Amino acid sequence: MTYITKPRLRHPTLARNAVGYTRRDYEGKVSTLCAGCGHDSISAAIIQACWQLDIAPHRVAKLSGIGCSSKTPDYFLGASHGFNTVHGRMPSVLTGANLANRDLLYLGVSGDGDSASIGLGQFAHAMRRGVRMVYIVENNGVYGLTKGQFSATADRGSQSKKGAVNNDAAIDLVGLALQLGATYVARGFSGDKAQLVPLIEGAIRHGGAAFIDVISPCVAFNNHAGSTRSYDHVREHNEAVNRIDFIDLAQEVVAEPAPGDVLDLPQADGSLMRLRKLGAEHDPTDRRAAMNHLQAMHDGGEVVTGLLYIDPAASDMHAALRTVAQPLNALGEAELCPGALALASINAGLR
Repeated sequence: MTYITKPRLRHPTLARNAVGYTRRDYEGKVSTLCAGCGHDSISAAIIQACWQLDIAPHRVAKLSGIGCSSKTPDYFLGASHGFNTVHGRMPSVLTGANLANRDLLYLGVSGDGDSASIGLGQFAHAMRRGVRMVYIVENNGVYGLTKGQFSATADRGSQSKKGAVNNDAAIDLVGLALQLGATYVARGFSGDKAQLVPLIEGAIRHGGAAFIDVISPCVAFNNHAGSTRSYDHVREHNEAVNRIDFIDLAQEVVAEPAPGDVLDLPQADGSLMRLRKLGAEHDPTDRRAAMNHLQAMHDGGEVVTGLLYIDPAASDMHAALRTVAQPLNALGEAELCPGALALASINAGLR
C-alpha cells in the first residue's frame, strides 16, 4: 500500500496571517475522496475561512460522525483537536465538549445521512439548545459509501444513477433549523467558493447555533441528468439571496455603493457583517420571512443559497444554563464539589 503525504517544507515567501500561520498550516492529510468530490471544495473553504480570520488551529475542535463527509475533518486543520464519533452522534458529543470547555471554537461536520437519518434527533436538540457551534452538513442526497442509495434529503422525483425514482418526501434541514431555533441559518454550494467562504466566516463569528447546509454533488453516484444534487442542476436553479462582506470597524471603510439594499450587523468580536441583498425583499433578520421564502422557492424548483436567517442578538447554551465564565474543565475540586451544606441548600430550593 502506498501512502501519499504532503511535503513538510514551506516556501519562505508564503503569506502569513496575523497569528503567523500560512494557509498551508491549516491543511490536513491528502484527501482519499473521489476526484472532483464537492466535499473537498468545502474543506478548502474551511481552510480559507480560518486562515483569513486569523484563528490559531489549536483553538478549534472539529467533530464528525460517519460517512464520506465525516472523513473530511482529516483533510483540514491538521493541528486542531478532533474527534470522530459514531454514526449520527456528533451533536451530543460536541455538546458535552462545549460544556466542558467553552473557550474552543467548535466545528461539527456531518452529512445528509448522518444528520437527516440516524442523527436527526441529535441535530434537532443541538439546534434548539443553542449550542455555540458551526454545524456544516455536506449534502449530496445519496449514501456514497454504500453505492448511491437515496438519502433522506433527496428530492421527491429525483432519479438515481441507475434510473430509480425517489418517491419519498425530502427532509429539508435548513427548514428544520429555522423551526428549531438556530440563530444563523445558511445554505451554500460547494461549487461556489466565493459565497461559501464568507458564509463559514459568518458562522464562526456568530454567538449561537450556526447551521450551514452545503449542496455538495457526489461525482460517483449523484452528478447525472435527473439528479437535483448535480453540479449542473444547482448552477441552473441557484438563487442567491445575499452576499456577505466582513469589515474591521477599526479601519476606515472605503467602498463603492452596491446595488440593492445593504444591511450592516455589528458582531460581538468587533467586526461588521455587511449583507448586500440580491434576492428581492428578503430580510435575513426575519425568521418567518426566511421560512416563507425558502418554501416559495422550493415550490418553484429553485435552490436558495446565501444567509437565510441571522439573529444579531443570539445567545448560546451557556447563557441559558448560566454557567460560569471559566471553562468547567479548569475548575478545581472546591468549585465542583462545594460540600454537603451547599448541596442541601440546592435541594431545599427545589422542594
